[in-house]
Amino acid sequence: MTRRRRRAFRGSSPLERLAILVVLAIVAGVTAGLLLPQVSVTVGKATGEYTATGSAADTLATLNVVDGRKPSSTYQRDAFGFREYDPDGNGCDSRNDTLARDLKNVTYANAERCKVESGTLDDPYTGRTITFKRGQTTSAAVQIDHVVALNNAWKSGADSWDTKKRYEFSNDPYNLLAVDGPANVEKGDADASVWLPPNTSYDCAYVARQIGVKAKYGLSVTSAEKTAMLKTLADCPGQAVPEH
Repeated sequence: MTRRRRRAFRGSSPLERLAILVVLAIVAGVTAGLLLPQVSVTVGKATGEYTATGSAADTLATLNVVDGRKPSSTYQRDAFGFREYDPDGNGCDSRNDTLARDLKNVTYANAERCKVESGTLDDPYTGRTITFKRGQTTSAAVQIDHVVALNNAWKSGADSWDTKKRYEFSNDPYNLLAVDGPANVEKGDADASVWLPPNTSYDCAYVARQIGVKAKYGLSVTSAEKTAMLKTLADCPGQAVPEH
């Protein structure tokens, strides 16, 4: 505070002084809020907090970083045709294929072995063991997550794809996991800067798969997303991108 301002401050009424102090506190708080995240990242990079090794980190370095991208049109989930494309040609939809792959002790509701009736999931997102039973009130306990969410993909470049590529992406087993339903709802369309699995032991594998998916389909990441991914990978040296 300058000498002139100090004099004015001393000459103010107690109420006016309080108001001035409140304003100064707000200004200081806003300034700190803007600067501290940047300082934190800078310090983290200097101390190795964001230094990672392995093919996941190497692949992340090849992804385009795009902030503030505005899609050419409004996101529409139906444009991705989930469960409307059969990439392996076995006649089963993607949800049931994923359940059959990820659950143990699987039983089927039909002779074609396409409709999964029940099974047990070792959920990667929560670390819990979940019993799955098909039914109106029970099926949602296990949901199929797009590891790179469809809306995130849309914002990262999928808005410019043709229908075929969107259908391939949405039904690609590489981007699908059977997971705990509430955890999937909590994640929504968040990227790694906003949400990571509650089961922290799975964070590295989760981020590595997101990187693999984005690389496979030429999708971009934001600066915040890339920083969060690097911070996660720094805790798992040599983390590889999943092959399948």
